[in-house]
Amino acid sequence: MVITAIIVLGVLGYYFVYAVLVRFFDCDIKLFFCDKFGKSVNTLSGKVVWITGASSGIGEHLAYTLAKGGCKLILSARREIELHKVKTNCLAANPSLQDHDIQVVVFDVRLIDSHQRIFDNVVSIFGRLDILVNNAGRSQRAVWEEINIAVDREVFDLNTFSVVSLSRLAIKQFKRQGSGHIAVTSSLAGIIGAPFSGSYTGSKHAIHGYFDCLRLEKMNQNITISLICPGPVQTDFLAESFTEQAGEKYGIPTDVASNKMSAARCGRLFGVALANKLDEVWIAKAGALQLTYAVKYWPNLSALFMPYVGTAMIQRMRDSKVTVTVQQ
Repeated sequence: MVITAIIVLGVLGYYFVYAVLVRFFDCDIKLFFCDKFGKSVNTLSGKVVWITGASSGIGEHLAYTLAKGGCKLILSARREIELHKVKTNCLAANPSLQDHDIQVVVFDVRLIDSHQRIFDNVVSIFGRLDILVNNAGRSQRAVWEEINIAVDREVFDLNTFSVVSLSRLAIKQFKRQGSGHIAVTSSLAGIIGAPFSGSYTGSKHAIHGYFDCLRLEKMNQNITISLICPGPVQTDFLAESFTEQAGEKYGIPTDVASNKMSAARCGRLFGVALANKLDEVWIAKAGALQLTYAVKYWPNLSALFMPYVGTAMIQRMRDSKVTVTVQQ
């Protein structure tokens, strides 16, 4: 009886610590300690890193973090002018880097038929690839039942299938090299559901299915798989979001809000996760982080309080305002 009581108290204490501590963090506890006491991003110096979606937001600021750490970078996105601006800023962030250490490869990840050609070109630049960061993607704002199935296809083509296709090429390259690291920008929406983002949430849950499976298959093969799950970050993601109609963007700028993490801080923590080869990390300010822990680890308790939280509060947490309203 005493042993049972000790075990129960230990379990309750463990979850209580998590519930309390994350109130003061902007990431999960393991990443927090790696940021404070783990390997520095500088340990990646000399590594060749390819970042898709590098022209803005999280990808842009990850590039700055890795440039400061001495990495050789290949920056990809569709917008060439913005990529060259990021390259210029990377070189300014670390004067020891030369112009040829940062390369720009304009690339639309949705064009899967071009992946092999682009991938071969990227590997030829430095003769190897150490880390592939699949960061390109878009969010969504739409009522679930109003979403045209063509939108689901668009979202999955960008957020899921392009990532899987490129990563399969990378895995083959890493097996030839004897080592490598794949990172994918997922989302807290890949951990729990996000209202009015049905296709997006589905695409991120699919990412976890694909890459959790890959991680298990490549255990003890010197290939690392990292899933990076940000919550609300101060980027232009809202304006670029899919809606319920194919080919349409939400188009409304993102409000600046104190509950959102800066893209620079997110990029910094992303770099720490890469340096420490973490399997999965959650990056967000306290509100979103606590909600994710509650729904993920205390489902029976969260089922009681989520109806009182409501979708409007979750939208304000994510977007600083209600972005989708539903007629009752």
